[in-house]
Amino acid sequence: MTPALAPTSTRRILAASMVGTAVEFFDFYIYATATALLFGALFFPGTSATASQLKAYATFGVAFVARPIGAIVFGHFGDRIGRKSTLVASLLLMGTSTALIAFLPTYTSIGWVAPLMLILLRFGQGFGLGGEWGGAALLANENAPKGWEARYGTAPQQGAPVGFFAANGLFLLIAYTLSPTDFATWGWRIPFLASVLMVGIGLWIRLKLTETPAFAAARKTAPPPRVPLFKVFEHHWQAIIIGTLASIACFMVFYIMTTFSLGYGTKTLHYSMKAYLGAQVLAIPVMAIGVHLSGWLGDTMLDPRRTLMIGTFGTIMAGALVPVLLVPGSLATVWVFLALSAFVMGLVYGPLASWLPSLFPVAVRYTGVSVTFNLAAIIGGGLTPFVAEKLAIMGGLRYVGIYLAGAGVLSLIGLSMSSNRTK
Repeated sequence: MTPALAPTSTRRILAASMVGTAVEFFDFYIYATATALLFGALFFPGTSATASQLKAYATFGVAFVARPIGAIVFGHFGDRIGRKSTLVASLLLMGTSTALIAFLPTYTSIGWVAPLMLILLRFGQGFGLGGEWGGAALLANENAPKGWEARYGTAPQQGAPVGFFAANGLFLLIAYTLSPTDFATWGWRIPFLASVLMVGIGLWIRLKLTETPAFAAARKTAPPPRVPLFKVFEHHWQAIIIGTLASIACFMVFYIMTTFSLGYGTKTLHYSMKAYLGAQVLAIPVMAIGVHLSGWLGDTMLDPRRTLMIGTFGTIMAGALVPVLLVPGSLATVWVFLALSAFVMGLVYGPLASWLPSLFPVAVRYTGVSVTFNLAAIIGGGLTPFVAEKLAIMGGLRYVGIYLAGAGVLSLIGLSMSSNRTK
């Protein structure tokens, strides 16, 4: 039975929450793909291939430094003036930064200025993203009918497989259409330009929104806090620690499955770019299934917290299977690893949009959720491709698997510290 809301309003709300996350994952993953395949040679030449790759992965981490800064800024305005305006601003900044990367000259054209500009735009991506996910999660969660919070919460989470599929699919199409030389020279710029279309659709949907009922009700009963960040850290620091730990696994499993494995699979295991991207594309629907299942479990048989705990056990299992399944000469075996990781990603990501908001009261919820989620992004995602690459060089995939399993343990500890009490 569907909730008794106006169908048009419901569709617009859920679409608006999903489209931002889709743009987020599209923007972030086209950067991740270009980093794994090309950015080392284009922006950091003159050293060994390994050193160039590590430098490129380091720029990938810049956005994760920017994310908590963006979370503070956008969270401040999201709690003081409302969800709608903040969501529009964050999407616009994120999309503009991504589109401008398409026009960057490379190192051979302007020298060290090229990687500097890349780093600045990557910072802009992360800054905008810092306010994006929290607002999208609240848009769905604060409009959800009673008993539908987890299922509504999967709307922004389904943006992940949509954006991931669009990014991988577009890169795969370009790889089949262009020669390797044309792809490396100018073809990689096309996905960054395509971000403009996705951002335009997102803005068109979001400009038609109204404020969430929970925020509107809170404003009628009390004025917003002068500085939400201070109130969050003063009264809800335990929720920040718990939420941060619990969210680490979703970032770690995603960036091991995507960015690291793509670079490792094409450069160390020697699969072709087309074959590996194709395997990733075929694994994406499994992530969507995991997200959908997590919402259903969160509202019916279990709850979001217990569903997340199942996902963290899956993360530990995926870590144990990294050296077993990520092997040369058998793309089918590699796909099993990608599909398993994608399903686990769905279970540890899907419930977060309903569970994290439950840790904070409405008055500081945008700030609390955004800061918590993006602190976890630094720990679980920011340096993951770089660290995993180093671990693989030092001791092989067994070390990478231990690294991933460790993230699952940390998230399980965070969830064990929490309760099911909703603010």
